[in-house]
Order: sequence, then structure tokens, then C-alpha cells
Amino acid sequence: MKIDELTFKLFLIWYFVGIILLTFDLIPPALEWANVVFLILSGLIGGIYFIKSFGLNLGLSLSLIIVFFSIFAEHIGVEYGLLFGDYYYTSDFGPKLIGVPIAIGFAWLMVIAGSHAISSVITKKQQFIPYTIIASLLAVLIDLVIDPVAYVVKNYWVWNAESFYYNIPMSNFIGWFIVAFILHSVIYILSLKAKRTITIWHSRIVTVFFLVLAMFLLLSLFNGLWLAVFITGFFSLITIFTYLRNRHHLFD
Repeated sequence: MKIDELTFKLFLIWYFVGIILLTFDLIPPALEWANVVFLILSGLIGGIYFIKSFGLNLGLSLSLIIVFFSIFAEHIGVEYGLLFGDYYYTSDFGPKLIGVPIAIGFAWLMVIAGSHAISSVITKKQQFIPYTIIASLLAVLIDLVIDPVAYVVKNYWVWNAESFYYNIPMSNFIGWFIVAFILHSVIYILSLKAKRTITIWHSRIVTVFFLVLAMFLLLSLFNGLWLAVFITGFFSLITIFTYLRNRHHLFD
């Protein structure tokens, strides 16, 4: 079995086992490292998608840019309270680079790859402004449900702020949009003249994106985070409907 196929199948196994353990809070402290594996697997699928779509050189370059730029952005947030607001990590997400877990960079890789794949279908011809804005908003959409669960329910990180949205500062979502917009702009510019190949990995990264979103929606539902469920669920349904309606443009 090829390493890319093994990675995807391992992610699915990890996902469905993990969703049960997380939903019913069955993960013992000794297995907290499983979160790191999950984040890395999801990011690797994002990297494989870029490589399959744009070739090894460009695909790998885009993946590395996303991982390292997002880690740098998170570093600015953790150290100086800029971009995302004042916060710090409480859980061990594995090895760190400039004070930020490397696994977080892989999580960003999944989010950017997934939002790129979805936006490239929704915007059809991938014009710069529609593509980058929609892709960046999709990144914010998934964070709207990830952050409340990670902060309020799992206490993976802590915000030093107050707001109507689970005491998560609005600067966090603005920061997510800015970082996503920069990364999607880089993707757009670097891949403008590149030959794009449509493979099964397009559907796979979209599936991973929505599976992760669904997992956090389920955790929000089980823990009574109704505002996150309503907002994220509503816009997710619109996104899925629009994506499916425009999916045939992949083959134009």
C-alpha cells in the first residue's frame, strides 16, 4: 500500500475512534499524544493534496510555506498577543518551534488546503478577490467551532479576554482571516501559471475539512455550545450546498 493511501486510511481510523473518545471524554492523560497524531495526519493529507494537484516541487513548497508561516503567526500571537489576541497553550501538542507546537502548523495546512479546494470550486474561475475572500472566510468558519471546543470544553489553550462569543476575542477571528488571506494569496500567485491536476485527493481533502468541522460541531452540540452550533452549522450547510452545486466545474 502506498504511503499516501495509508495516511488517508490511518486518518479515517484515527478520526472515527477519536470522535467517540472525545465525545464521551474517554481519552486518558496518557493518550493525549493522540491529538498530535491527528493534527499531523490531517495536515499530511493537505500536503499530499497540494503535491497531487500542483506537482512535487510547487506542492511541497506551498505546504512548507503554510506550515512555517502559520507557526510564525502563532508565535506572534503567543509571545506578543498580536493577530489573534492574548492566549497561551495549556496542553502538550508535541515538539515546538519558536514556542509553537509544530502540530499546529499541520492543522493550519489542513485548513488552508481544504478551504482552497472548496473555494476553487465555489468561485469557478478562481478570480483573485472572490477566491481569496471565500477561502479565508472558510478558514474562519472552521475556527468558529474549533476554538470554543478547544478552549471551553477541552482547555487546550486559554484566552485572556472577554467577549460575547465564549470569551474568545474577535481579534482572533480577524487574525485568522488575515493569515488565511495572506496564505491563499500566496497560493493563488504561485499557482497562477501552474498546471492543476484534478485527482481523488481533491475530494479527500474536502472530506477531511468537513469531517473535522463535523466533529467539532458534534462536540459543541454535546456540550451545549449552542451559538457555535447554530452559526457554524448554518454557514456550513450553505457552503456544502454551494460546493455540491458547483462541483461539476472541476471538470470544465
